[in-house]
Amino acid sequence: MIVDLHSHFPIHLAADQPDTLEHLLSGKHATLGDSLRALILRLANRLMNYPGSGTKPAVTVKSLRDSPVKVALSILLAPFDEIDLDQPYGPPPRPEYFSRLVAQIELVEHEVAQRPDEITIAHNPAELAAALGTPRVVLIHAVEGGCHMGDTEAAVTANVEELAHRGVACITVAHLFWRRVATNAPAIPFLSDRVYRLLFPQPRKGLSDLGRAAIRAMAANGILIDVTHMSTRSINDTLKLLDDLDPGRVIPLMATHTACKLNGRRYNIADRHIKAIAERQGVIGLIACTHHMAKGLKEPKTFDDSMNVICRHIDHLRQVTGSHDFTAFGSDQDGFIKPALPGLETPARFADVESALRARYGVTVADQICSGNALRVLQHWRGRED
Repeated sequence: MIVDLHSHFPIHLAADQPDTLEHLLSGKHATLGDSLRALILRLANRLMNYPGSGTKPAVTVKSLRDSPVKVALSILLAPFDEIDLDQPYGPPPRPEYFSRLVAQIELVEHEVAQRPDEITIAHNPAELAAALGTPRVVLIHAVEGGCHMGDTEAAVTANVEELAHRGVACITVAHLFWRRVATNAPAIPFLSDRVYRLLFPQPRKGLSDLGRAAIRAMAANGILIDVTHMSTRSINDTLKLLDDLDPGRVIPLMATHTACKLNGRRYNIADRHIKAIAERQGVIGLIACTHHMAKGLKEPKTFDDSMNVICRHIDHLRQVTGSHDFTAFGSDQDGFIKPALPGLETPARFADVESALRARYGVTVADQICSGNALRVLQHWRGRED
């Protein structure tokens, strides 16, 4: 069994069902602008996201059902809101972003409700445990991008509480661009770190007041904190704030879709932050993106090459933390990581990953990496209280 800590299941729904999304949002049919944005997203998916020729998404109900991925954190984001070409670069969030995020949650819920024998959504750890005893794939809502959560500290606090009530397990606070929540690390695969910094400058700070409000609200409401995409300053600020809020270090910390800093990429996580996550009994999910995992290493051309790259990162995490207790997978499939590591373009190939890890590390360690470590951390998610 595989637990994927970062899987973009909703992306094809937002692109292919603009009318349903708009209806859930406002009770109205999609406008010409909504349809145009959906068309742009479909074209972007085909050219830069979906595997192979780009005609089909990697992450669907069928592809998950045909794979060993039993649990997937289903990543909610509204890319046109984060980019927001109606505003100059680096603007504060707008309040309407949150309503569109909620509409996307409802879109996923609507889709899953059509196939109750194949897939379900867990809104808290009890529902997750119950679903694991069935043949169904389990989705768990997660959010990527703090800009979706509100434009004032009061709004962020209230909106994070609502997300908790809706069963959101995890929020990736930073993402691709500075939106006055948390500074981020460069993560666009076709841009070097230097070019990214020139095109998208950021202040020399970490968390903003909005970002701090988000961390406080997440800690208070039992939503897990994901430091992926954060700049070094943002991670440092998060660690300091968490130590103030939770001096006993009960709350685990996550980096759901990252890589070790074997190649100098700013996006990849540094050893000192790996140690900090381990000290909080958290977890680090390894991404399936060639750009982040293999840059500076021998370019992988086959599945076996990809496994060699993955094991380099697994072994490094073991070296830094002293155990395999903190390693997991967060594929980021359908999250614009093209090209993915060869052989890891779709969920189905995780069966081969599981077999390869068992051959190399033994069944116990392989099962920890594939599912056990992630499931342990998910027990700390509070979730919706029925």
